[in-house]
Amino acid sequence: MRRIWSFCLIFLLLLWSGEAEAGELAKRLDSFPIWEKINSIQPATGDLVYPEWMVGEWQLSSTLVDMVAPLAPEIVTPGFEGNRQYLNQPIECQVRFIKQTTPVAGLKINSGVDRKSVVVADRAFNGLNLARAYLGDAAVISVKVDPNSPNRQITFLRHERQLISIVSERSTETTPDGRFITTEVFQQLFKGGGRPYFNLVESTTAYRKLSTSNPAIEADQVTAVYLSPQDPDYFQAGSRPVALYRYRLEFFR
Repeated sequence: MRRIWSFCLIFLLLLWSGEAEAGELAKRLDSFPIWEKINSIQPATGDLVYPEWMVGEWQLSSTLVDMVAPLAPEIVTPGFEGNRQYLNQPIECQVRFIKQTTPVAGLKINSGVDRKSVVVADRAFNGLNLARAYLGDAAVISVKVDPNSPNRQITFLRHERQLISIVSERSTETTPDGRFITTEVFQQLFKGGGRPYFNLVESTTAYRKLSTSNPAIEADQVTAVYLSPQDPDYFQAGSRPVALYRYRLEFFR
């Protein structure tokens, strides 16, 4: 159960539209680990559109470089201590970003973007590869994305377990130094193996293209975990996260 929980927290790296206030997301990353739930993001509609320089297939190296339990020892999430096994241990897999050239149900593109050629994550491909990188090939049966909404995804695990992930809110911004920053809030439901478990995960990632080096892209990511209203400690935690994880992402051609 602890290993499954660890996966639930880390799995959503690349499931990643409204614009945040200029510089707000960058300031949040700079303020780590001082963190509270973001309030200015918008409901997620359609898919997240990435910059043109992210299109293609990549070898991803994801390394957990820091982890904080801001409300410890009073509140510590299940699996937090178990996640220490990932500290400074690169996890590698293939991911890809593709050009969406035909309309899909529910897809709403930001104004000013060519509807016939936008870059989006291949969510099913990325989700399956990430899940197997963390849990092993035998533990993960499949990943399916709702054909009517790219913001709904189910990961099918062994022993009739499922992780249901729904992107509910999203913001993006581009900084003067060329970083593309995203924030997405996910509602998560883990079913199977006993009582269902709900929580909220917010992932904020700043991507930066590197002109002459390998990796070609690097990213700084913070994943914040919040309690759901069903949790008995929900009102005690308020808008504060109960766990923060910081990653270094590197994308190699």
